Formats: sequence, C-alpha cells, structure tokens
Amino acid sequence: MPTPHAASRRALAAATAALLALGLAPGGCGHGGQATPGRLKVGFVASLSGTYKAVGDDMRDGFELYVARHNNRLGGRDVEVVVADEGEGPQQAIPAVTRLIQQDQVVAVAGLVGGGSVAGVVPLLAERRIPLVASNGRPELPNPEFVWSTSFISTEPGAAIAQYVKDNAPGPVWAMGPDYQGGRDELKGFTEAFTKAGGKLANPDGKTTFTPFPATTNFLPYFTQVKASGAKAVYCFYAGTAAVDFVKQYRQTDVRDLPLYGAFLTEGSVLQAQGPGAEGIYNVLNYSPDLDNAANRTFVADWTAKHGRGPTTFAMASYDAAAVLDRAIASITGEVTPQAINDAIAHLGPIDSPRGPWQFNTKTHAPVQRWYLRVVKADGPALSNVVVQDLATLGG
Repeated sequence: MPTPHAASRRALAAATAALLALGLAPGGCGHGGQATPGRLKVGFVASLSGTYKAVGDDMRDGFELYVARHNNRLGGRDVEVVVADEGEGPQQAIPAVTRLIQQDQVVAVAGLVGGGSVAGVVPLLAERRIPLVASNGRPELPNPEFVWSTSFISTEPGAAIAQYVKDNAPGPVWAMGPDYQGGRDELKGFTEAFTKAGGKLANPDGKTTFTPFPATTNFLPYFTQVKASGAKAVYCFYAGTAAVDFVKQYRQTDVRDLPLYGAFLTEGSVLQAQGPGAEGIYNVLNYSPDLDNAANRTFVADWTAKHGRGPTTFAMASYDAAAVLDRAIASITGEVTPQAINDAIAHLGPIDSPRGPWQFNTKTHAPVQRWYLRVVKADGPALSNVVVQDLATLGG
C-alpha cells in the first residue's frame, strides 16, 4: 500500500502537469493579495461534487453563514468569498487552489474536506506565504507555518474513543475504513490507542482492513470477513454516501447485532438516509448541536432558520474558520496581506465556539479541544446524535 506522502506526491505531480497544460503552473505569479482596493478576496474550497458533496456543502454553508451574519465583512473589511470545488481530492483541489491564488488573488484560503487535499495544496500556499484555515480533518504536517485547522488532526477522533471501545466492547474489534490519507489517519489513531490500552483487533494479523475509495459501494464481502473472524464489535470511519451504504448494508447481514462504533459515521444528512438501522450506533465527535452554551445556541438558531435542520460539525468548523479570519483581520492595522493574516492568527488566543472554547496548539496549529461520545436515538419522527459523555481533551 502506498504511503500517504507518496500518494500526495503523485497527486501533486499529476495536478501540476494538468496546471502546466492550463497555463496555471505554480510559480507563474507573485504573492496573493487583494484584487480590488477596499475588498478582500478569501477562497473557500470544499467537495461540491462526488462522494463527500454533502460534507462539502455543509462546510461551504457554515462559512458563508458566518460571513452573512457579519454583513459580508470580516474584521470590518468588505469581503468576497470565492468558492471552488475540491471534487474527490487533490487532483482537483490543487488546480482549484492555484486558480484562487493566481486569478482571484485571495489573501487566505479556507475549507478542504480531504487530508490528501490539504497535503497537496500546502506547498503551493507556503510558497506564496498564504494562510490556509483548514476546516476538516487533516494529517500531521512537518511544517504547518501557514496552516491552521479549526477542526482536528485526523488521528484524534479514533484516539479519543479508543479507551471507551476497549472498556465496553465484549471482545475483539474489527477495524475498517476507506483507503485514502484521511481514512488511514483516522484508523491509525484508533488502532494505536486501542491496542496500547490492551484492546485486540479481530482483523487478520491485527491490521486494519481498508476498502478502495471511492470505488467501494458494496460492503457485504467485508461483513462476511467480520463474521468469520469472530469479532465482537466493529469500529469504522466512513462519511458521505459511503456511510449510508455501510450502515444500511451492515443491518442486512449476520453481523447486524454486533456493537458498531464509528467516527463521523452518522454525522449530517447521512443519518436520516441511513434510517432506523443507525439507531444505537456510538460515535465520536468534537461537536453536537445539543451542547448548551451561548455561542452554540446562536449558531444552531441561525443555521436552523436558514436550512431547516440542525448543523453538523462540518458546518461548525467552517463557521469557526470564518470567525478565525474575522478576528485575525480585525487585529491588523494597515494593509491586510496574507502574511499579516497569518501572523495575526498566531496571536488569537481562545476562540469562543459552538463546540465550547478552544485554542490553537502553538506547534501543530490544530485545536486543543474536547471530544464527545454520542449515540443515535429517535427524537420524535427523526433520528439524532445525542451526547452521552465527554471522552477526552486532545491537541495539547
């Protein structure tokens, strides 16, 4: 199996070749900046097509909600949000970000669904010294100088729930997830913490089972393997349409009654699409709409009024990405340049967020934050992820 870094290098090389054909190769322009005096351009990139379209839509809508609530201004400056499609990963994300830099001359970029996309665009942004405020899971980076995450490092969700699974699963656990950088990171966090706590994996040779992405829509052969292994529970990471397929098929097989734990598995619009089979699934997340704090009450009310449903962690983290840029730009005296924004983010301190207060780790540039255990329950005619307990505070 290729390493995440090797896969990212191949994706970067392929995307760069495509950019050369378009006349948009990196290095062809100077630093990003504001194209129109008095108005800042900020790029927002998310998967608006493909497997993770629902995730990308929520991320975009969360960012735009914050900007709209602040009269299309960030830090008191008029702002234009330029939205671009990440598609299925770095092959599309890299050209999209390059266009934002060279054609739109953005002062910052936010969003990005996939960890591979983050790894792919970081060299472009670092070269121009343009900050990225990433608002979904991302890998650990050797030098995150111009990368700030309002969501999490991708190994953290699994690490946060591992002890709970070890203490509550009635035997060996089968671990599985999609074979791309984010999926490998998510499962790495779980399996390392789970085995360190004394847990045993039911997978062959004690190694996670990875499913081809985005090709896998039939999980039934994998559930046959789970049954044959003698596993007493399953832990997985899936999101978007893959999460719907996984849960529906899980409940149709001989493993339907095995306890099912997950990261993101039931988050967002996928929950209603999964139907009654999602009930009883335990999942880990850094947010839930039922958290009782002032910032969350405001966020939930505004989001629900606009969209007619509760918000997701994807929307929340992108809402926070806009808040980070808002506070950073507000602190700048004089010209708002990419470097000035990056320097200002480094000095923000605690962020008042719908998830509860958090702040950036000074080394990783990712949140120091609390993680929650949730369970799917019926709430009237609808299903809901209900917070059961705090799990851990990670990122410090």
